Amino acid sequence: MSTSVSTPLRTVRAGRRAASLAALAALALTATACSSSGGDPLGGKDSAAPAPGASTSAGAPAGGTVVVGSANFPENVLLGSIYSQALKAKGVKVEEKFNIGSREVLYGQLLSGSLSVLPEYNGSLLAYLGGKSADPGTSAVNAELAKTLPASLAVLDSSPAEDKDTLSVSQETADKYGLKSIADLAGKAGELTIGGPPEFKSRQEQPLKDVYGVTFKEWKSTGETTANAVKDGSVQVGNVFSTDPKITQLKLVPLTDPKNLFAAQNVTPLVNKAEVDATATAALNAVSAKLDTAGLLALMKKVAVDKEDPSAVAKGWLKSNGLS
Repeated sequence: MSTSVSTPLRTVRAGRRAASLAALAALALTATACSSSGGDPLGGKDSAAPAPGASTSAGAPAGGTVVVGSANFPENVLLGSIYSQALKAKGVKVEEKFNIGSREVLYGQLLSGSLSVLPEYNGSLLAYLGGKSADPGTSAVNAELAKTLPASLAVLDSSPAEDKDTLSVSQETADKYGLKSIADLAGKAGELTIGGPPEFKSRQEQPLKDVYGVTFKEWKSTGETTANAVKDGSVQVGNVFSTDPKITQLKLVPLTDPKNLFAAQNVTPLVNKAEVDATATAALNAVSAKLDTAGLLALMKKVAVDKEDPSAVAKGWLKSNGLS
């Protein structure tokens, strides 16, 4: 994968993670959502976001139209297209407003009723709203979200798909050391070098010791080159996001996280309750039931590496899963 493709994706994700760590300290290692705002392209609306948790009156969209929005990074646009086409397949009238900007703009537009549905990441959303969960698992995070969101908004069913931190290794390293999970690194990490963003060691060294008893031989700042460094052996373990197409392209092996060191970041529909009916809700929940991390990773390879149109990729996925 070329630098021109991978850099913007990883830059967005690095920003998500940095913001969320400040707001979800109890979860130790988490990622946050959405890239920096490029302004409000909805036209004629106030782009200033209400305070998180604030409630705003919303009028139902003309003709019962469900307005599906997205943030301005490729994965979220793809997810928005999946939601949009799934709704259309059930006869719902849909308007698409993609590539809008950051969560600050998106959340305000959802509260106002200018948007009806957004593809969100549950842990990141909870962090933005100022909520905390002592348990980083999906159910606990969603329970806290239900308490924290204003009455006009709701999260629907979370998908198993997550865009979150992983510790990934090459297939050769996995075979040599018998690695399938982070727990397998215990007693072996002393022989291994780990790489990641510049802040990686300060944020993650102690939690890895506390939760998994893992101490590495050396920590390297590898930044945007982490996946490549894992592949070429410069480091043996790398902090790579779970939907980074380089995982597939370079045939890396993400280690499972049985103790939930990394907080839940499940792809989850966030809706304005006044704007969606039972048909729309069922269609969105059906998408969540089918979407997993491996599937989203494969879709992102098509979009980011193979340069396929997100709408066409979404259409193909929906058809293959019986949702169109």
